[in-house]
Amino acid sequence: MDSSQFDRDTAVTLREPGVYDTDLSAEWTIFGVVNGGYLLALLGRALGEALPHPDPFSVSAHYLAPSLPGPAVIRTETVRTGRTLSTGQASLFQYAEDGTETERIRVVATYGDLGGLPDDVRTTAKPPAIPPYEHCFGPSDAPVPLPGSAEITRLLDIRLDPATIGWAVGEPSGKGEMRGWFGLADGRDPDPLSLLLTVDALPPTAFDLGLQGWTPTVELTTHIRCRPAPGPLRVAITTRNLAGGFLEEDAEVWDSADRLVAQSRQLARAPREA
Repeated sequence: MDSSQFDRDTAVTLREPGVYDTDLSAEWTIFGVVNGGYLLALLGRALGEALPHPDPFSVSAHYLAPSLPGPAVIRTETVRTGRTLSTGQASLFQYAEDGTETERIRVVATYGDLGGLPDDVRTTAKPPAIPPYEHCFGPSDAPVPLPGSAEITRLLDIRLDPATIGWAVGEPSGKGEMRGWFGLADGRDPDPLSLLLTVDALPPTAFDLGLQGWTPTVELTTHIRCRPAPGPLRVAITTRNLAGGFLEEDAEVWDSADRLVAQSRQLARAPREA
């Protein structure tokens, strides 16, 4: 196992075929609740061990209840295996004091081999226009603690585009945008598994809409398009529609070689204090 904290904290231990024990680290929390991207990577690792193909292609997660730091069990099921793709599902459970289980998150995912994909790329997508890393801002640059600043911020190297951080000084743009550079604080290079964390690691776009507080994910679907090159990632997230107390977040992740390596869409509940 790699020495990166991300790898240590997403480790799973095989108990019996299809069943893995794990421990949700308190260091990946925001507003006291375990981050959804970290959970996605954790279940992604379990499915990567259970399925015959190595890499996540498409991962869809439904967040059924908040996950809290502590022991958990992941149960996986192989739905279908083929020559180039395999599909499985996984659920994470935590125990109450009386021993009863609560399902926290359920995932359905398709895995394959990203290294075996053809090189042909036809796209109109372009990398986000983000100022150089040194001209962007991290949590330590804020005049006051940022909304939701939590344990997880110490594990991430996030530098936000100045154009999307007005909310940090009480001047949100109202556009529903968040852009920035992303990496792990210990320097671990990105890979397909860590991309599952990346799509849900920046501050929520709700902050740029003038809302503050926990923005819980209801459903998150992520597509991993290729293995990222070493180096920092650029992430752009947008929300076009907040209605009925829910909003969507569309994310794109670009690597140091200017390739679109991951895309996601999630449905989230707007902060209740709104």
